[in-house]
Amino acid sequence: MRDQGANRLETPFGPVSLRAEGGVLVALDWQAGDQADALEAEGLRQLAEYFAGTRQVFDLPFDWGQGLQAVVRRAMAAIPFGETRTYGEIARDVGAPAQAVGQACGANPLPLLIPCHRVLGRATLGGFSAPGGVETKVALLRHEGAAGLLI
Repeated sequence: MRDQGANRLETPFGPVSLRAEGGVLVALDWQAGDQADALEAEGLRQLAEYFAGTRQVFDLPFDWGQGLQAVVRRAMAAIPFGETRTYGEIARDVGAPAQAVGQACGANPLPLLIPCHRVLGRATLGGFSAPGGVETKVALLRHEGAAGLLI
């Protein structure tokens, strides 16, 4: 549930808020934020739809970062709802070592919106920086109906 005007959305994993700068979203925080501007409010609305099961793709302007981080974030954003990729697959696609891809995933400032939870290790789930860690990652993948989970 989203408090009207507040920068807060209650999710199954606790409150989240968004931060925008210069007309793009720059961060998702796992806590309530200050008053939401129009872009932050739209992002929270779209996240609420995602959790309600009525949205699979986000239509928002993001700060993609620079260099390899930007390339990896765009690769993550291209993973369809309910599907997963491995760090190695993304590494092959972007021409970087899997470890560097894992570091870029871990540095993703917009989890959920840029779906780093859809990136798995070859034989493990990998990590996830949200409250609840890997359990939250699994719950998000279950919410999306991702097939072939390693659980």
